[in-house]
Amino acid sequence: MDQAILAAAADRVVACRLAKRPLPRLAGIATLEDGYAVQQRANAALERDLGPRVGHKIGGTTAPMRAYINVPEPVGGEVFQTQLHPDGASVRRTDFVRLGIETEIAVRLGRDLPPRAEPYDRAEVGQAVAALMPSIELVDDRYQDFVAIGGPTLIADNAFDAGCVLGPERTDWQGLDLAALTARTRLDGTVLAHGLSDQLLGHPLDALTWLANRRSRLGLGLAAGSFVSLGTITPVQWVAAPGTFRIEVEALGAVSVRVE
Repeated sequence: MDQAILAAAADRVVACRLAKRPLPRLAGIATLEDGYAVQQRANAALERDLGPRVGHKIGGTTAPMRAYINVPEPVGGEVFQTQLHPDGASVRRTDFVRLGIETEIAVRLGRDLPPRAEPYDRAEVGQAVAALMPSIELVDDRYQDFVAIGGPTLIADNAFDAGCVLGPERTDWQGLDLAALTARTRLDGTVLAHGLSDQLLGHPLDALTWLANRRSRLGLGLAAGSFVSLGTITPVQWVAAPGTFRIEVEALGAVSVRVE
């Protein structure tokens, strides 16, 4: 990839992100690998304003969601320290272009998953998981047209990511049927949506395996201590008015965020 194009694209991502301006399709960014290259350069620059990268997100873990955002495969992004919120936190709609709420499961890694030639499998990545938790991903539609701009541009901008609210960690998760956990999305107590955790590429650990292998092919790893929010189980809920969103994941508990 031409370095001048890479630099210009990364600068555009950073400028739009910090100014809350809608991001257009990036010129010269043709492949998903191009998108990840821009993402890494832009994220390194964004750390000056948003703090270090402490976690990861996965988008498009269901076929309907991939069709909705017009990507051919799941997409990975990174989460910054200042975007991480405690359970019960409040956020302001005015801090986002168009705020959405996603109902997720996250893992905390207890050991590194470094890049390597041999692919990871579910059993191996499962051994690296120290804890599971319910997670709200805050997403932001900060694009001129997210369907039209394409996967490479979405990836360059961390695929809608705008933060995470992490719930209580469960370390004794190994006996759970992780593909059959019911999740619910509530707004001010009313259930908006529900689904099963098999929406995460068939199994939550398969989603984690996908990310470990995708990053490995890029020469990147997943670090012990970081978290990964594995993708939304129910459809994204775009926020139209103030309220309290609560997500509940069977056997893992609940987590909430107040939108002002």
